[in-house]
Amino acid sequence: MPIRTAQRVAKVKPSATIAMSMKAAELKAAGRNIISLSMGEPDFDTPDHIQQAAIDAIREGRTRYTPVDGTPALKDAIIEKFRRDNGLEYAREQILVSSGAKQSLYNLVQAMIDPGDEVLIPAPFWVSYPDMVRLAGGAPVTLQASLEAGFKITPAQLRTAITDQTRLLVLNSPGNPTGRAYTRDELEALGEVLDRFPRVAIVSDDIYEHIWWAQEPFSTLAEVCPHLAERTIVVNGVSKAYAMTGWRIGYAAGGAEVIKQMRKIQGQSTSNPCSISQAAAEAALTDSQACVERMCKEFHKRHDWLVPALNELPGLHCSPGEGAFYVFADCSEAIEMLGLDGDQPFCEYLLEHAGVALVPGSAFGAPGHARFSFACSIENLEQAVERIGEALKPAS
Repeated sequence: MPIRTAQRVAKVKPSATIAMSMKAAELKAAGRNIISLSMGEPDFDTPDHIQQAAIDAIREGRTRYTPVDGTPALKDAIIEKFRRDNGLEYAREQILVSSGAKQSLYNLVQAMIDPGDEVLIPAPFWVSYPDMVRLAGGAPVTLQASLEAGFKITPAQLRTAITDQTRLLVLNSPGNPTGRAYTRDELEALGEVLDRFPRVAIVSDDIYEHIWWAQEPFSTLAEVCPHLAERTIVVNGVSKAYAMTGWRIGYAAGGAEVIKQMRKIQGQSTSNPCSISQAAAEAALTDSQACVERMCKEFHKRHDWLVPALNELPGLHCSPGEGAFYVFADCSEAIEMLGLDGDQPFCEYLLEHAGVALVPGSAFGAPGHARFSFACSIENLEQAVERIGEALKPAS
């Protein structure tokens, strides 16, 4: 007789990005020439000075347990980062270091959400947000944002969506999967709505903060609306900006009480993040940021090539983003042209006939779309677009 598993797990879907990347890896292993545009992972090596900091930590014997919520030195580096980049002030007890920003987000949802609580999630959204809420017994509530609206919610949408059960709003800017970002004025307008609902907390997922090329500087809600800082939890990490995805270091900053509860959850699950990775993250945040600027410049170059290239393909439509390393294309015309039944079959078609791996938009709450990651070389992007163009040509 099979072992019974918890009912709440049955409500959770496997990550679509991971599933598509695994499928692409399987085809590669079988000898297929596959170009994967499915993973949100920089293709650069971790900068040398960050690697050296990890090597030095090993040689110095910094291989023991650390405090559950991170070393004092790394916490201080995070505090200085917030002061330098965002004009925000935190104390050590307001910082939690986790094994990736994903764990910080999971800790937050577990610490805040009770069964029946509603969490507002603008769509398109990162695939894990709704399932984190479901695992806590909460109800994810989707606020649909269109391509025409820049994939951003309006104050009117936010006001209409808030109910007596609303506990948390998720903001991700620049966003995964769209690369679109809220301006300072747009954040202020959302803040005016949130002023009227003091029971609603906000999580600001800023993981793509430094992959940014908009004309106006990056802004985060707690900076733009300081009166909301006490009920805003900012989540960030070193994975994307410093090409440190495998090092697994993320962090959260917020009110001391919610951070305390998040720390309690972490203490009963993973305990402290890797000590060596923490030393590397400290170097990333405190040393020269020139490496970040170099990588961002290359991402921007790829973005500016890919958006018009995709718009020239039959049945695809996309708009430029302000950051991150994704383009989110409306593929509905191409799907209809091929006679397919949705974006999942469309991505499967391109994987089979073009050897290009994408993630279907339905995984992000936006059916009829597909996410293109440009965290790869221009040469791979050029080849991928050429292959997709061939696969979309009508049969003669």
